[in-house]
Amino acid sequence: MDLESSLDVLKGVGEKTKRLFERAGIGNLGDLVGHYPRAYERFDPPVTIHALAEGEVAAVQARLVPSGQGAGMQTIATRHVRGLSITTAVCSDGSDTLALTWFNMPYLRNTIRTGVPYVFRGRVKKRGNRLFMEQPAVFAVEQYAGMANELRPVYSLVKGLTGNMVQKAVRQVISEKSLLREYMPGEIRKRCQLSEYNFAVEQIHFPDDEHALMLARRRLVFDEFFFFILQLRFLKENREVTKNRFRIRPSETTEQLLKTLPYELTGAQKKVWLTLQQELQGDAVMARLIQGDVGSGKTIVAILALFMVAESGYQGALMAPTEVLARQHYASLTELIEKNGFPFEVALLTGSMTARQRRDAYEKIASGEAAIIVGTHALIQQKVIYHDLALVITDEQHRFGVRQREILAQKGNHPHTIVMSATPIPRTLAVILYGDLDISVINEMPANRLPVKNCVVDTGYRKKAYEYIRDQVEEGHQAYVICPMVEESETAEEAENVIAYTEKLRDALPGGITVEYLHGKMKPAEKTEIMERFLANEIQVLVSTTVVEVGVNVPNATFMLIENSERFGLAQLHQLRGRVGRGDAQSYCVFMHTLSGKEIEQRLEILHKSNDGFEIANRDMQLRGPGDLFGVRQSGMLDFELADIYSDADVLQQANEAVGELLKTDPRLDDPEHAALKAHYDRLVRRQSDHLNL
Repeated sequence: MDLESSLDVLKGVGEKTKRLFERAGIGNLGDLVGHYPRAYERFDPPVTIHALAEGEVAAVQARLVPSGQGAGMQTIATRHVRGLSITTAVCSDGSDTLALTWFNMPYLRNTIRTGVPYVFRGRVKKRGNRLFMEQPAVFAVEQYAGMANELRPVYSLVKGLTGNMVQKAVRQVISEKSLLREYMPGEIRKRCQLSEYNFAVEQIHFPDDEHALMLARRRLVFDEFFFFILQLRFLKENREVTKNRFRIRPSETTEQLLKTLPYELTGAQKKVWLTLQQELQGDAVMARLIQGDVGSGKTIVAILALFMVAESGYQGALMAPTEVLARQHYASLTELIEKNGFPFEVALLTGSMTARQRRDAYEKIASGEAAIIVGTHALIQQKVIYHDLALVITDEQHRFGVRQREILAQKGNHPHTIVMSATPIPRTLAVILYGDLDISVINEMPANRLPVKNCVVDTGYRKKAYEYIRDQVEEGHQAYVICPMVEESETAEEAENVIAYTEKLRDALPGGITVEYLHGKMKPAEKTEIMERFLANEIQVLVSTTVVEVGVNVPNATFMLIENSERFGLAQLHQLRGRVGRGDAQSYCVFMHTLSGKEIEQRLEILHKSNDGFEIANRDMQLRGPGDLFGVRQSGMLDFELADIYSDADVLQQANEAVGELLKTDPRLDDPEHAALKAHYDRLVRRQSDHLNL
C-alpha cells in the first residue's frame, strides 16, 4: 500500500463509496491525505436563549414546545415552497423560546421528540424583532457534552459523502505511519523550523489544539509553496536555453485593427503592446506575464499578439479557465475578423462539444487551417496536435497550475508564452509566484469606465438591497448575488448558500423577475446554458458562488450584492466586483457582512474607498499578516489548497530562499539524500497530470 493506492484498499470503502470520493476529486490515498479540512468547528458549551446574539454560531439546550395555541397547534411542521421543504419548530429552555428553521430536512418531524432535551447548534439570525436559529444541528445532550471544546474538521463534500465518512477514511491512512514518510531534507526543516510531515498531516485533520494546528498548517503551506516554486524553476531553466525559431514580421493586420477600434489604447496598453511586438520578433522565446486590474484592457493586447502571429503564418492558442469565457473570447475574435475582413479562421475547443465538433476542430488545428485556437484545458489533451504553434496565451493564470501551462507549451516547438492575470498581487510576491516570467503591468483604466460605487453594510440592509435589485431590473439591467456556499452544510454553517438563497430571493422579488443560480459543482453544459441565458438577459438575477470571478463580460449587469463578504479575501472581493461596471451605466456593489467587529469593518472599508486592485492587495497583506489561521483566504488562488499568498507571504519568501539554496548544490535533485524529495515531487507532477486526465 502506498499513497497512489486506490481508496478501496481501506476498510469500509466499497465501489459505491469510492465513486462518491472520486466525485469529490479524491482518487487515491494521496488525494485523501491532501483533502484538507476547509474549516474547524469548536463546540462551545450551550448558552441560554436569552444570551443569544444575532450573527453568532451558538448552542442552546432546550426542548421542543407547541408553536401555537388551540387544538390545531403543532410542535414541528413542514411546508413546501417552490420545491423547497421548510421545517419549523419552537424550542424552550424554561425561560425563553426560540424559533428553529430547517431547509430540505422534513425527516426531522420523525426524529425529534417533544419534551426530550436536545442541544440545538446553529447560526442565530433575526426576523423582525425576534431571533431564530437557521439550519441548526441537533445533538443528544450526552453526545454534545462529549464533543465540548474539540476542534472538529469540516470538509468540502459532494452529495452522499459525509464528513464522518471522510474522517474515518483519513484516520485509517494516518494510522499507517509508513505511508507518511518524511521527504523534506533535515537541513531545510531545521533552518525553517518546520514540523515533521506525519505530525503535520495528523494535526491538520485532527488537531489537538490551536497551537498544534498552527504548526501543522505552516509546514504544509511551506510544502505547497516549495514544490510550486521548484516546478517554476525547472520550467524557467528549460526556457532560458531556447532560441526563437519563429520568423514573426511586423503586422499590417494589427495596425488596421487599431485604427478601426472605437477607442484608443491607454498609454499602459501601448507600452505593453510595443514590448510584445519586440519580443515576438526577438532572438529569445518570450515568456511574459501581463498583470492588469479587472477591466484594464488586457484582452485586446493579447488579441493583437494572436493576429500578429497568424499573419506571419503561425498558430496562436488562447486558453481560458471556463467554457463560458472561452466561448466569449471565440465570439469576440470571430466578430473582429469578420468585421475587418481578416483571412484567419478561429477554432473553438471545449470539453462539452460533441465528438463530431471536436473531430472537426482537431482536423483544422492539425492542418493549420485554424490560425487561432480558443478553448479550455481541452487544448492540452493528447488528441490535439498543432500544425505550428508559435504563441500560447493563458487567461486568468491563477486558475491554471504550472503543469497546465507547461503541457500546452510542449504542444508546440518552444512557443512564445503570454500569461494574463487580473489577480492583484504585490510585485514582491509576483516576482516569486511568476518566477519563470517577465512581468508587464497595465496600470491605467480606459477613460470611459465609470468607477463602481461601493457600500459596506450589515444584514439589516438586506431589504433595501433587494429593492435596489428590483429597481435595476425595472430599468432593464441585471444583477449578481454572490454566496460563499453551494448548498446547506451538514455542520452549523454560517454562510448563505446559492440554492436556498435563490428560493428566498424568488419569494422576495416580483414574479416577473427570473432568478437562477450558478455554482462550480454544476456540469459544464449546465453552467454554459445559465451564463448564456444571463448574457441574453433571459435571467435578470444570477445567484452564484465565486465561479463568476472569472466569468464572462456582461455589460448589462450593474448591481452586485456579496453576502458574507467577511469570508472572502479583499483581492477576491475586488475581482468579484469587477463583474459589474463593464458597460456605460453606473454600477454598484454592496458588501454585506454577517459578522461584525473592528477588524472586519476595517478590511471591508478598504474596498469601499478604493477601486485600485493593487493598492487593495497591498493593504490586505499588511492588515492580515502571517498566522491568520481562522481568517479568510483567496479561494482557488494558484491551485493552493491551504496556502494564502497574502497572509502566508513570509512563508512564501522562506520557501523561495530554501529552493534557491537547494538548487545551488543539487540542480537536478540527483543527490541520494534528496531521493525522497525527488520522488515526492514526481508524484505531485503525476497527480497534476492525472487530474487533467492526461
